Amino acid sequence: MAKQTKQSEDKLDDRKLKILHAVIRTYLETGEPVGSRTISKYTDLNLSSATIRNEMSDLEELGFIIQPHTSAGRIPTDKAYRLYVDTMMDEKNKEIDELRGKLSDVEEKMDLVLKNVAKVLAVNTNYATVVTAPAIHGNKLKFIQLSKVDDAQILATIVVEGNVIRNNMIPVDEPLSDETMLKLNILLNTHLTGMSLDDINLGMITLLKEQAGIHAGIVGEILDAVAQAIRGDEDLEVYTSGANNILKYPELADKQKAGALINTFEEKKSLAKIAEETLDDAGETGIQVYIGDEAPIESMKDCSVVTATYELEEGMRGSIAIVGPKRMDYDKVVGALKTMKDELESIYKKKDNAASKKKSAKKKE
Repeated sequence: MAKQTKQSEDKLDDRKLKILHAVIRTYLETGEPVGSRTISKYTDLNLSSATIRNEMSDLEELGFIIQPHTSAGRIPTDKAYRLYVDTMMDEKNKEIDELRGKLSDVEEKMDLVLKNVAKVLAVNTNYATVVTAPAIHGNKLKFIQLSKVDDAQILATIVVEGNVIRNNMIPVDEPLSDETMLKLNILLNTHLTGMSLDDINLGMITLLKEQAGIHAGIVGEILDAVAQAIRGDEDLEVYTSGANNILKYPELADKQKAGALINTFEEKKSLAKIAEETLDDAGETGIQVYIGDEAPIESMKDCSVVTATYELEEGMRGSIAIVGPKRMDYDKVVGALKTMKDELESIYKKKDNAASKKKSAKKKE
């Protein structure tokens, strides 16, 4: 199939491809035969209707469009749908593969960096430290790619801001044609791209299901998958260091208090509450101080917790926290957190810039 698509593409120059794509998109939106005058309004080719008519005649001879009856516009053929679907899928697959490669590299390095951040802060302050991996907050949908796996299921690949990728298998009651898959792809991406979870309201869901017609159930399942991807329900990665430093302070060395604190650091799961609290409350500086009962975790009610929010890119945020006695050296702690926050953001930006330069260099080659 890929070979056939490549052969079809070879017959078409960029202008013909753009006109063909415009015909397909317009026909899918309206369901009406598409004329040259319509195409002249919707393409960036700046061509006259006469020129477009000539190109459409060539496309008709090549079997990509047909004229259903005299004086009517053209509609796409199965051959056109096949080319459009394969081209679109190839582009999205390349984008997803690039994202996965980049994310895998970044995540591996980020794991080591965050562990080191926790260790350095614990050594420099003599307190306990907690660092959470960056998570997506208030993120928006970038795009959805639907692809056919077999007659009984389709794959919904969902990409959200921060380049988070989620794959969901969606069962279908009957095989879906290429045209149906294409219509669903266009329908969902046209309405949902750039939307946050708050933007996807009941009215929009109802509209999408109405336009999907007999495929409303499939759209409903995809919308559930989109909501889950945007919400980011995965467990938060937490890194800790210096928990034993707590025992150095008499007011926290009580067996019961110290035991509860050490258990909190060992279990880690409850430490995610620090991140939730920090990311909700962070001000312009990203620094928060919780004293005694203000602490977000019960076992830390006799402590002070100072936190910083770091942001690697828009909406992709994590937190750094230092836990110690109420008599901690606040100036030193706040200074250390600000420095580490800036360093962490700087490291990521340097890596991101280096990756961009490397990519640009490859393109030039």
